[in-house]
Amino acid sequence: MQSVQEAIAAAVALLARAGVDSPRVDAELLAAEVLGTTRGRLSSARFDPGTAARFQDLVQQRAARRPLQHLTGRAPFRLLDLAVGPGVFVPRPETELLVDWGLVRIAAFAAPLVVDLCAGTGAIALSVAREHPGAVVYAVEYQPEALEWLRRNASGTSVTVVAGDATDPATLSSLDGHVDLVLCNPPYVPDGTPVQPEVGEHDPYPALFGGPDGLAVIRPVVERAAALLCPGGWLGLEHDDRQGVTVPAVISATHRYADVTDHRDLSGRPRFSTARRLADCTS
Repeated sequence: MQSVQEAIAAAVALLARAGVDSPRVDAELLAAEVLGTTRGRLSSARFDPGTAARFQDLVQQRAARRPLQHLTGRAPFRLLDLAVGPGVFVPRPETELLVDWGLVRIAAFAAPLVVDLCAGTGAIALSVAREHPGAVVYAVEYQPEALEWLRRNASGTSVTVVAGDATDPATLSSLDGHVDLVLCNPPYVPDGTPVQPEVGEHDPYPALFGGPDGLAVIRPVVERAAALLCPGGWLGLEHDDRQGVTVPAVISATHRYADVTDHRDLSGRPRFSTARRLADCTS
């Protein structure tokens, strides 16, 4: 039987040939998963026939470009380990920057009111609730399969899950004019954009693609957020890296926001736009 290190080396070669972006990291994470250990302790781990076979099966599935997170059943995000699987968008590390920004905006508030629109797994809402325990957080999701993952992740937390359309004026209408912070990672990829197999074949289409220009959901979300926000409240909205000009323009065109700013991710690419609600919340 191969040693763990020999099996990982073979898996790395297979995953690299299959075009996986991070073959060594993925191979080590899969080995750690089946062995019930961490990557740092793999050098002292040993396979038995059952775990060896399970590892080989997972490696073959990853080589077929099934997402790593679907194979392990979870996705790390900030301080969280979120349950994920078919039917829900797998949260990306770059979204953590949006949460960073949002937490700074509400740091001085004892009990800020926060809404996460297009919540998916609940990564944003749950992170805010975890890292600002006084926050009152609502997570809105429309797609039934994603809603089940959101409810699973939010179970036992202070986050209120809302089944509803993030763009519908009726959704959370009782909060209109009272929300301190709206955060959103909407579907924003323009239709027809080539994406990796892990994304195109496994992330749900409605959570990924946002119409011909990628703005079909962003436009009404910007309007809905304006209604939800109190005077001086903040909006943070993730977008495609080609929308660093168009999304701020959409926000500015409403004439309901000030301080419209675009932010770059750690790779220097445009990643999210932010704005502050003007004082007149009745417009």
